[in-house]
Amino acid sequence: MQVKETKAEGLSREIEIVVPASDLEARLQTRLFEIKDQVKIKGFRPGKIPMSHMRKTYGRSIMAEIVNQIINETPRSVIAERNERSAMRPEIQMTEDESEAEKVLRGEGDFRFTVAYETLPTFELKGTDGIKIERPVVEIDETEVEDQVKRIAESARTFQPKDGAAETGDRVTMDFIGKVDGEAFQGGSATDSNLVLGSGQFIPGFEDQLVGLSAGEDKTVEVTFPEDYGAEHLAGKPATFEVKVKSVAKPDEMELNDELAKKLGLESIDRLREIVRGQIESQFGQATRQKVKRQLLDALDADYSFELPSKLVEAEFQNIWAQVTRELEQSGKSFEDEDTTEEKARDEYRKLAERRVRLGLVLSEIGEKAGVTVSDEELQRAVIEQVRQYPGQEQQVYDYFRNTPDAVQSLRAPIFEEKVVDHLLATVDVTDKTVSKEELLKDDEDEAVAA
Repeated sequence: MQVKETKAEGLSREIEIVVPASDLEARLQTRLFEIKDQVKIKGFRPGKIPMSHMRKTYGRSIMAEIVNQIINETPRSVIAERNERSAMRPEIQMTEDESEAEKVLRGEGDFRFTVAYETLPTFELKGTDGIKIERPVVEIDETEVEDQVKRIAESARTFQPKDGAAETGDRVTMDFIGKVDGEAFQGGSATDSNLVLGSGQFIPGFEDQLVGLSAGEDKTVEVTFPEDYGAEHLAGKPATFEVKVKSVAKPDEMELNDELAKKLGLESIDRLREIVRGQIESQFGQATRQKVKRQLLDALDADYSFELPSKLVEAEFQNIWAQVTRELEQSGKSFEDEDTTEEKARDEYRKLAERRVRLGLVLSEIGEKAGVTVSDEELQRAVIEQVRQYPGQEQQVYDYFRNTPDAVQSLRAPIFEEKVVDHLLATVDVTDKTVSKEELLKDDEDEAVAA
């Protein structure tokens, strides 16, 4: 086999590989010999078929298999022998001349093809001694826990029928039909709908107009949908709701005691408070982790600058852009609504793609040098977590991961990244800073995107 480099520009490579006809012939003969005792041809006893007849009958199909095997295996081994790593799957180019292809399949010509690819860049890892991280932490106030417990108690509150007018805090059972420009709109009607007045579940102004109504009374409620309402065709538009109150109920006394906890399947109110505190700690912990990780990635991004594989960046950009345009379409908004243009947005998200690719390469190199690995057990836990996200379809999702090795491996990357981040945080200067809840939780969405 002959290997010749025909292009070496930056990270781009192109090599020409020639497998001589004699090598192809040797592989063909070996394969024919391997199957001679297995095939059956009318008029010949098993194992007694002349090789010339074997070649005439099976030669072309077996040579096609040999060519496919060479295409699948040779580029990988050749690139490895060159001490290079391909950023993405190499592109294979073969002759378009049918007569040349026929010669190869007949074993009369050399098999010649080119392999085009981009190499992963090489760069020197830098120390982390100068990286300083400020970890924001929130001291959980008991008031925060108690407020959350009260909200849970409100959701579990029972109601008793009452005579007379509805007051704020009462529950109203009603039928209603919503109309815009005199026409009923989809999703704007319901029967036997329960609404606790003052809960803020409905459009602003709706609940206030039901205060004072009694069972059996009708009311035409006039409201205006908020400008930022999720459904674009309703946002900012005035609407009327023809409401019929069917019953009114007053809330039972709310007591934070063990009886409440037992209604929720817990043994005591203290256990409920313990669970709530754990949930708050988890929420704050995730926000803290996100901000710490963002600082770390920002520091790494500032420390490294090297050429990136263009196809890898383009693939990452296309993934990001598809998500951006899908979200805009779902929200019914345009780039102008986001105070930008498509051109500016493309530039911004391409820079984000470059950042992600660069940091991915840096973290991969750091993790490899540090011996960071992802165990089969960790991958299995990740699969189980994915399965749990699709109640009712657990078996189908599990079968998908079981039958699709690439899907399982796609779960490896985020696990590996988090473990590398943990490794780095153990080597950099991290100091805690007490902040307010509002400060900790603000801008989390933007930071998640940038990371």
